[in-house]
Amino acid sequence: MTNPTRRDALRLGAALVALPLTAAMASAASHATAHTVVIKGMKFTPENLNINAGDTVTWVNEDNVRHSATDLNGAFDTGLLQKGQSATMTFGGAGRFEYRCTPHASMRGTITIS
Repeated sequence: MTNPTRRDALRLGAALVALPLTAAMASAASHATAHTVVIKGMKFTPENLNINAGDTVTWVNEDNVRHSATDLNGAFDTGLLQKGQSATMTFGGAGRFEYRCTPHASMRGTITIS
């Protein structure tokens, strides 16, 4: 029978601390939700979206003209999307983002993150 060394005890302690942290991070990642905003008929659908931190939003252009989803404060910009193209963003912390289509300023939407 061998006697555990101090190094062995430290390794065991570190492993016991890391295990719950790893499980919590995996659990948070598994709860992230993917949302889709369809661009069609010169509007964003849904126009207003409530999501959780860590969720992703994908904008899909189904119109024949190019559109973008551009945050009014410069936080994100999908660039111009042609028909059939999409762009995805992941949102980290709580907040509210108002965005519009660059070429069609009357097209507007909001994303609220809790």
